[in-house]
Amino acid sequence: MDLLAILLLAVGLAMDAFSVSITRGLSVRCDIKHALTIALLFGGFQALMPVLGWASGRELASFMNQWAPWVAFTLLVLIGVKMIYEGFHHPEEEEACKLLSLRELLFLSVATSIDAFAVGVTFAFLNISLLQPIIIIGLVTFLLSLVGVYIGKQVGHLFEGKMELVGGIILIAIGCKILLENML
Repeated sequence: MDLLAILLLAVGLAMDAFSVSITRGLSVRCDIKHALTIALLFGGFQALMPVLGWASGRELASFMNQWAPWVAFTLLVLIGVKMIYEGFHHPEEEEACKLLSLRELLFLSVATSIDAFAVGVTFAFLNISLLQPIIIIGLVTFLLSLVGVYIGKQVGHLFEGKMELVGGIILIAIGCKILLENML
């Protein structure tokens, strides 16, 4: 697999994490440390999942191909519904930094990297070396996630108070998109 193909694959895999990062930046006022945590978890999981997929190989491929869209859909919908609920049940108050819980970040990291697991299974079938692709996939996802949080923060102040709702709707839409793409 050549470098351009790996870069394009990495960007494609990172799009869900990028979108979720924007929604988190929209709804969560936080500092660079928290933004780096989001980017590190998204990038780390995006790099880890192809390794797990590759290791799982042919045995788990049929199961994951069948259930991966449902797992991603369920995780994204649960987080989205939670965000919508919080949007309705939190008064518009100034918070210095409303941080995401580690559990929520882990759910989002897994949900946005399930496609990378399937890519890892494909790497196993095609006998592709993993080192270069996982480094590039992880770095691209890290960078796009960091940029996504920043973009969300820049736009979020324009819509103060309603971003939890918008973020939740976007996460649910991403989950539906993943499910629909894999059902058709």
